[in-house]
Amino acid sequence: MRRVLHDLKIMIMANLWIVPVVAGLIWALFQFVAPPPPMSASMATGSQGGAYQEFAERLKEELAKEGFELHLVPTSGSRDNLERLLAERPEVEIALVQSGLEEQLPEQDRQRLESLGAIYQEPLWLFHRRDVTIDRLSDLLPLRLGLGGDGSGTRTASDAVLAVNAILPEHYPENWQSIGGGKAARALMAGELDAAFFVGPAENSQVQQLASHPQITLAHFRRAAAYEARLPFLNRVTVEEGLLDLASNVPDRDIITLSPVATLVVNDAFNPGLVPLFLAASREVLKNGSLLDPAGSYPRAEPPTFELHPDADHYYSKGLPILQRYLPFRIASLADRYIILLIPLIVVLIPLFKAVGPIYQWRIRARIYRWYKYLREVDRKLHAGSLPTELDSEIQRLEQLEDELATVEVPLSYTHELYELHMHLRYVIERLRALQQRGQQA
Repeated sequence: MRRVLHDLKIMIMANLWIVPVVAGLIWALFQFVAPPPPMSASMATGSQGGAYQEFAERLKEELAKEGFELHLVPTSGSRDNLERLLAERPEVEIALVQSGLEEQLPEQDRQRLESLGAIYQEPLWLFHRRDVTIDRLSDLLPLRLGLGGDGSGTRTASDAVLAVNAILPEHYPENWQSIGGGKAARALMAGELDAAFFVGPAENSQVQQLASHPQITLAHFRRAAAYEARLPFLNRVTVEEGLLDLASNVPDRDIITLSPVATLVVNDAFNPGLVPLFLAASREVLKNGSLLDPAGSYPRAEPPTFELHPDADHYYSKGLPILQRYLPFRIASLADRYIILLIPLIVVLIPLFKAVGPIYQWRIRARIYRWYKYLREVDRKLHAGSLPTELDSEIQRLEQLEDELATVEVPLSYTHELYELHMHLRYVIERLRALQQRGQQA
């Protein structure tokens, strides 16, 4: 057992060169492998109490299950979210943005942002007092109308549908007001407005409150197909009888409205490795669907707004990366990178380890064969006839070499070669002594 450990020690010492080589390879590969994604990000949420904030809060809870921290940044709405994403030093990396706003951005700004897909529909609702009749949008001209707040997603949508009816902002009547949200809802219920536009999911508290009000009803976009053809960021949505309020049977008939979608948008600061994590968490948040969205229908790649992120496209076509299906995100993301690291490392190490055997054999035999150079020198001197004058000193030198050779250690499998060297050295010494004796006798 002691001999085996001794041989193992010799083998390890003979191959220590491989340690710095492997360490250098690993270090070099780590320089080219991207670091794992961060475990935190910041998201613009929209106004306090709005649908965007509600979704962001639920998304934050879902991400926390994976140990991911999502910081929520309240904003005034979709347009503000875009501005924060496009800031020179953005404080957020991801935000919910209403489809259609991208049409108002310069091309260079649009190229800086990417979509992770649509999250849910947020219909455009046109609520009005029951004592007014609205057949076409031109019927709104004499009415007191709430267009939505300046810079809001509601205002973007209302301006768009009015524009395709040749009603442009510079021609808006004085009785139209740039108000939206809770302020517009209260004004409509108080009779201070005749009609108002709102954007939000069917479950939105303001939508539900207006739908249940006895003096307020919903407008029907009977030309929705024409709007959809001209405004690709809007979809036609059927709101079936009683969907908003069964008890009050609101609406009292099937109506059609138009709907933009809430879209997850990211900037360059968003780490691509987080895309499947966010989309999987969003799918979990939305798995039960809503009044208008069937269960499991969101998130999805359509409709297109900003260019779809390549990793989001991969998620929609192939699902989660394999490791993330079975492992926690943090572990899976690290494992992904180690696998990427191991493949080129193995490619390099295979020939490297193949060289270990021959190099080890050469190093062990070098301990033995280097002594043969002295014997070769003696042979050359014998051949040249110069040894007779140096026999005493040469014999003494060879005997010293013999003593040194006794301290040489080699593995058991190479002992026979060491013994052969001992025999050859002793043979040369005896040969020189015989030559020395003949010289003395002469």
